[in-house]
Amino acid sequence: MTIRTRFAPSPTGYLHVGGVRTALFSWLFARRHGGSFILRIEDTDLERSTPESVNAILEGMTWLGLEYDEGPFYQTRRFDRYNAVIDDLLNRGLAYRCDCSHERLSSLREQALRQKDKPRYDGFCRDRNVDANQPHVVRFRNPDDGAVSFDDLVKGPITVSNQELDDLIIRRTDGSPTYNLSVVVDDSDMQISHVIRGDDHVNNTPRQINIMLAMGKEPPHYGHVPMILGSDGARLSKRHGAVGVMEYMTAGYLPEALLNYLVRLGWSHGDREIFSLDEMIQLFDIGDVNRAPSTFNDEKLSWLNQHYLKEGDPLRIAHLLGSHLGRLGIDPAEGPELVDVVKAQRERAKTLEEMAEISTFIYRDFEDYEPNAAKKHLRPVARVPLETVRAALSSQDEWNPEALHRLIDEASGRLELTMGKVAQPLRVAVVGRAASPGIDETLFLVGKAACLRRIDRALDYIRQREMAG
Repeated sequence: MTIRTRFAPSPTGYLHVGGVRTALFSWLFARRHGGSFILRIEDTDLERSTPESVNAILEGMTWLGLEYDEGPFYQTRRFDRYNAVIDDLLNRGLAYRCDCSHERLSSLREQALRQKDKPRYDGFCRDRNVDANQPHVVRFRNPDDGAVSFDDLVKGPITVSNQELDDLIIRRTDGSPTYNLSVVVDDSDMQISHVIRGDDHVNNTPRQINIMLAMGKEPPHYGHVPMILGSDGARLSKRHGAVGVMEYMTAGYLPEALLNYLVRLGWSHGDREIFSLDEMIQLFDIGDVNRAPSTFNDEKLSWLNQHYLKEGDPLRIAHLLGSHLGRLGIDPAEGPELVDVVKAQRERAKTLEEMAEISTFIYRDFEDYEPNAAKKHLRPVARVPLETVRAALSSQDEWNPEALHRLIDEASGRLELTMGKVAQPLRVAVVGRAASPGIDETLFLVGKAACLRRIDRALDYIRQREMAG
């Protein structure tokens, strides 16, 4: 069998992380089996579909590196094909026109709910000869007897009686095809062998199989992936935080971290947590996907992202960090080499955004000292150590971490103080807080002129404290 999978999002909003996980599972399945992965834009909802949403889908797929072999295909460009299939079904008596009013349909629904039945169309127009020139919809004539059975790749065997299924609308009054018709035609025409999608579609599958069979086509294999939940047990949504994939890019997450996290949401390979993309392709099996929903955990994602920040190529991380500094109004060219910043900060940040924020001291003077740090370290007792180090730094020509480390070590020896007694006041003076990379790296990154300027400011601060008693 030639494996062909597809990702078919609707362009009615941002690219949701749940959709990305579905795309990833479909992509991995195709890649592992030497198949093809197709991108299809299901934009038949003309009122809600937007070009901006299409761009968000394409940008997200590009950022994640989920390259597609065919597409993107747009359903709005295939209306002639859908209408040809609908007309064929009408001609063969497998579909019919329906002009039931909204009031009649609402009454049917209300009656079913009162009787605690499942709302369904009663087939009133099945044998009526509705005028094709009058407003109407077209309904698929669902089989009356028998059942639809399929072996779900995730959930296992599923059987649904045809008596539970009603006659779906497959063409609206305005002439546009509906989702359940267009998706079946596309899957057939594009020779999709495996449909991997969210389990919110599982109720559509028996209906789509019946339409596929009415077309004389063999249905694909289906696998329905459980939904992703927020920490409160509700379906993951905007109120849980960032759920659009490009929001994670903006927040400074790496695509490999997000993919690694999403593949582990509902799938596992032993107790292993870290997977490269090549390892995912080698190991992924759709049959190993859990049937139960998964809960999104921001802390776990951040942990993975920090792993990839620490283990990734510093040059690549530096390239990505530049735009995050730019958002803070910082020109990275007006400072040290970005790769040196990355090497100094990658153990301290969980995202690129955080790395940029904790690196602002390198590029510009801070406004205020962190109160507790200043209170503890910028005391009168720190004045002489700071004056001693300042004098040494002012005459220091060799400005690199090794030389600066020796300078502070020698100053500490002359003062008969531990290195920490000198380094901590110096760190607060230069950074404004008690946490930073090693003091030698910190001084190197900040640069000579800024270090001397900030030490002078700290000495003024200490003198003011001395005067205040």
